[in-house]
Amino acid sequence: MASEMKKLKIFSGNSNRTLARHICRSLGIPLGNARVGRFSDGEIEVEIADNVRGKDVFVVQSFSDPVNDHIMEMLIMFDALRRASANSVAAVIPYYGYGRQDRKVKPRTPITAKLLADLLGAAGVNRAISVDLHAGQIQGFFNMPFDHLYAAPIFIRDMKKHFVPRHTVIVSPDAGGTERARAYSKRLGCKLAIVDKRRPHPNVAEVMNIIGEVDGKTAVILDDMVDTAGTLTLAAKAIMEKGATNVYAYATHAVLSGEAIPRLCDSPIKSLTVTNTIPLNHQSIDCGKVRALSIAPLLAEAIWRIQKADSVSSLFI
Repeated sequence: MASEMKKLKIFSGNSNRTLARHICRSLGIPLGNARVGRFSDGEIEVEIADNVRGKDVFVVQSFSDPVNDHIMEMLIMFDALRRASANSVAAVIPYYGYGRQDRKVKPRTPITAKLLADLLGAAGVNRAISVDLHAGQIQGFFNMPFDHLYAAPIFIRDMKKHFVPRHTVIVSPDAGGTERARAYSKRLGCKLAIVDKRRPHPNVAEVMNIIGEVDGKTAVILDDMVDTAGTLTLAAKAIMEKGATNVYAYATHAVLSGEAIPRLCDSPIKSLTVTNTIPLNHQSIDCGKVRALSIAPLLAEAIWRIQKADSVSSLFI
């Protein structure tokens, strides 16, 4: 075990440095020393200050705002690490940006999630790790081992502390999230409901109907991410109109762009619980309705199991 730990090295770009420190603290190792800055013309400058020759390196970086900057930071870091003779390099991407562009929904549109996987492969990545992908098939875009982690153990543990199963209903905000919501409702032993939603334009949602019984229940809306919070707040209003006593929300990735925070503040949602795959900004913290649970212990355990060649899937069975 000591030899395996000695070969392990973790670095971070600018999007998740705090999360990376917490991962390293869980593993009992220091965070690698890497400088990720900018030249005066805006080009990204990377310098790996630690010796990585023969090391198994994991780079932690979410593709959050500014998305393209964080993607380029990671790609350049991998180029630097490969040229520094790292034994292997793995991309730890807590939030996989461009995940919603996973298929052609209209003529002459890109599949950007696949393009991004190709870029990571071209940069020399040996393995990728992510949490709660928007679409599970994104794993197939990678020509390398891909470990898909789930925030479910963290969320379910928290839900059991706050909700009584017989008075609670898990709500999927759309048909696409039904499988996820069903898994949670089964683990918690509570009812399931689905919001029938239409999306006429990107980031625009219309609630049509609620499938399932929410009257007199505490509703917990479950999603993989919250972006503009349009879907979430519309669903919450519709659920309250159907007689729910309270509405709470859980989402792995707190993208929270545009008018998300004002919408949340004006909505009937009591609280939105997220993970720290994306750092909360000051507006989100000041809102008072958003709270974050740490994903660091889960990522640390997954990294250690990969390093020891142990099962990662057994974390969720």
